[in-house]
Amino acid sequence: MQWETVIGLEIHAQLATASKIFSGSATTFGAEPNTQASLVDLGMPGVLPVLNENAVRMACMFGLAVDAEIGERNVFARKNYFYPDLPKGYQTSQMDHPIVGRGFLDITLEDGTSKRIGITRAHLEEDAGKSLHEDFHGMSGIDLNRAGTPLLEIVSEPDIRSAKEAVAYVKAIHALVRYLGICDGNMAEGSLRCDCNVSVRPKGQAEFGTRAEIKNVNSFRFIEKAINHEVQRQIELIEDGGKVVQETRLYDPNKDETRSMRSKEEANDYRYFPCPDLLPVVIERSFLEELRTQLPELPVQKRERFEREFGLSAYDASVLSASREMADYFEQVNATCGDAKLAANWVMGELSSLLNKDNLDIEQSPVSAGQLGGLILRIKDNTISGKIAKMVFEALAGGEGASADEVIERKGLKQVTDSGAIEAMLDEVLAANAAQVEQYRASDEAKRGKMFGFFVGQAMKASRGKANPQQVNELLKKKLEG
Repeated sequence: MQWETVIGLEIHAQLATASKIFSGSATTFGAEPNTQASLVDLGMPGVLPVLNENAVRMACMFGLAVDAEIGERNVFARKNYFYPDLPKGYQTSQMDHPIVGRGFLDITLEDGTSKRIGITRAHLEEDAGKSLHEDFHGMSGIDLNRAGTPLLEIVSEPDIRSAKEAVAYVKAIHALVRYLGICDGNMAEGSLRCDCNVSVRPKGQAEFGTRAEIKNVNSFRFIEKAINHEVQRQIELIEDGGKVVQETRLYDPNKDETRSMRSKEEANDYRYFPCPDLLPVVIERSFLEELRTQLPELPVQKRERFEREFGLSAYDASVLSASREMADYFEQVNATCGDAKLAANWVMGELSSLLNKDNLDIEQSPVSAGQLGGLILRIKDNTISGKIAKMVFEALAGGEGASADEVIERKGLKQVTDSGAIEAMLDEVLAANAAQVEQYRASDEAKRGKMFGFFVGQAMKASRGKANPQQVNELLKKKLEG
């Protein structure tokens, strides 16, 4: 039997506010346990929450960016459940009247095609605390610093059909919230987490299968692996005569498997009711129109502009606009060197390779955009060859100079473009390889093509890579055929 995968994702984005959603407590990551939890966060008797206006603004910005309906009257509710890291016994969230309604996001797949993923809703809520198990033998520790941190939960429609599509969607959300400046997207610190609702059904069947929810997956790679494992588990279970049960599961990256955590709750299990401590939030049209004017250029718009303005391919434009920092770096390089294609090649090639090797973000690049732009200028004006440029780039990355010009001057790497000097060097190379010259001249066209590379190599070796490769090729061909 052929199976179809159906996936819906719930992404929790921690909003980049300075304080929590209902209190003035700080949201800084890495503070000593329980030093950033106020009486409001703990739900102590007699305290009242006050809504953080900046969290509302950020949620509305997201809604506008995904062309969604904005809930001009949205309501906070209490989601009741007991867990040690939830000191109030309930989580303040939104249920029937979320701040962001239906919208959509277009994603680009590996084959270059585009797919539209529906967004069901996005609602504001507070985060819970964190249970710590590693350092407490036979016990758990509770850190309530995160309690009350503002989250935007973004719920997709079940429009996703593979693990790769799921990753493309999460990457698109990740890029979008970073472009908007509403979330730092740091998955390692839990700023962006994903719950994956996965089910399978026979191909052609309209009815959805029973879904399992994989909780709190915090990397793109783990999202893909967790979904693929869960799909395989469900198919094998059904084909062996079993039934998938609705439940919450955890992904174990060490064993590359999902395992059962608890039976899946329904909405009525949480006994939602409107929060009596918070009034409905009324958003005026003028507020939304003002926000709309403040939206930055979004990833899709930037990608389209890169194609249109710089003549880049859809693939190059997509890679360079994947993050705001990468796009800004590329545009600074291009502004310096005035050659978008060369700038794109170097940013996506040598620079990305360096960053990946040293596990650095582009903001931590040891080669600045100005330095790289200056290096490309020297390739364009034939001061250095492409091969020497890589040596200069390595020197800049190692902190050996403030600019490409300084490195070129200090190391004596300026390209030889004097035709007379190149001709004299070629005469020496050909004289030293007289037997090969005779063999070349006696060969047919096919063999000559292979042998020509030998002479080019000898010439570049003799010039220590400094001779202009184009001139070497042209002059060498004339001399060999003369």
